[in-house]
Amino acid sequence: MVLFIQNQTIRYKPINKSKTVNKKHLILSLLLAFVARFSYAQTQPEGNVLTLQQALNFAANNNISIQQSKLDEQGAEYRINETKGSGLPQLNGTGQVSVYPSIPTQLLPGEIIGQPGTYVPVKFGQKYNVSGGVELQQLIFSKSYFVGLEAAQTTRDLYRLRTQMSTEDVIYNVSSAYLQALQTKEQFSTIDANYKRLTQLEKILQLQYKNDFAKKVDVNRITVNKTNLENQRQTLAAAYEQQKNALKFFMGMPIEQPIEIADSTTLTNTALPLTTNANEILTQRSDFQALQTQKKLYGLNVENIKGRAFPTLAGFGQYTYNAQRQQFNFFDTNQPWFNTFVLGVQLNIPIFDGFQRRNQIKQAELDVKKTELDIQNLTLSTQMGLDNALKQINTSQLAVQNQERNVQLAQEVYNTTNSLYKEGLSPLTDLLEAEVSLREAQTNLNNERLKYKIAQLDYIKARGELKNLIQ
Repeated sequence: MVLFIQNQTIRYKPINKSKTVNKKHLILSLLLAFVARFSYAQTQPEGNVLTLQQALNFAANNNISIQQSKLDEQGAEYRINETKGSGLPQLNGTGQVSVYPSIPTQLLPGEIIGQPGTYVPVKFGQKYNVSGGVELQQLIFSKSYFVGLEAAQTTRDLYRLRTQMSTEDVIYNVSSAYLQALQTKEQFSTIDANYKRLTQLEKILQLQYKNDFAKKVDVNRITVNKTNLENQRQTLAAAYEQQKNALKFFMGMPIEQPIEIADSTTLTNTALPLTTNANEILTQRSDFQALQTQKKLYGLNVENIKGRAFPTLAGFGQYTYNAQRQQFNFFDTNQPWFNTFVLGVQLNIPIFDGFQRRNQIKQAELDVKKTELDIQNLTLSTQMGLDNALKQINTSQLAVQNQERNVQLAQEVYNTTNSLYKEGLSPLTDLLEAEVSLREAQTNLNNERLKYKIAQLDYIKARGELKNLIQ
């Protein structure tokens, strides 16, 4: 005796054609027709559907790391202006009020009062003294100043490159998080579809069992498999929410804002074979350019320290007013004020500094050498990244093709086994095994597609072309 559903109709091959059995068939047909129309609706949280391009554009404007890098870039402009300002005229105002409770005394030769051989104590000055004026200084020559100005402008380039590096890091993190969330979403859809099939089959078997057309052990098998899938669904649903939170974090989006990701995405139409020579692509990588700029900056630091051994020349001018009183009556316009005007130049020639400058130069030269080693290390790292990404792309391409064939074969096996089961020619265990094999093939295909897209992302990163994803 076999019961199966086809286009919501019941076909039944009875062994016993009694009226009791026919009555059971009528009741069972109505119930099964209702079950066949039942669909399990999986509700997803409401939110805006976000494509990868939209996520990257949002991150470019809202990510905190990028905003911090842009602030550093603005700070570099202020440092350049600060350095320039040290070469402009420096004007300062001065003022001083002095009170002498005891006026200083000096000894003068007695000859001035007709007492040779003696000294006469004389007090010089007044009890109250006030002076005020302005002082102007202008740097005329300093080698350190000109080197420092070039270093400040180089710092601007360095911070600009660091902003690009921060942007590329964000692009990579957002893309990677998006792809992982997409893979989890696709895996959830696969598990959900299998869960729905088992739910339908479980209801059918429960009806069959209630009408003595199925065994209890078959119902239990279905229930166990459905429970396992339900656990996987819950785990994937939780992982999906966590991955969306990570995506929102990299984007700079509030965690509480609901979003949904698109059902599919592409990174680039990358054609093989691809270049594997790191030297051909290093110049377009922002981190390589940043290291070159850092090396130049350290070299300028060496020149700046050496420049301190050169003489410096500056001009100055002072214009002051001062007055001295026995009483504090400086606001009395009838009392005199005296002015002083001085112009001059000042030359400073370093002679000996206790070998401080020599040791500072040695330290700065070590920074240059360490940066050269960083450049060598980046070259090796880039070569390794290119080779690994290309190998993974080739491997994943073949794996995806193989897994696609596996899914097709597993789907054919499942469809055939399902038809045989409905005809009573295949046991339930074969159907369950076919369902598991189909699910595993679909899971493996999702995993290989993720590996392929991540390999593409790594290759784009190794080439220094991540910024192209946001254009």
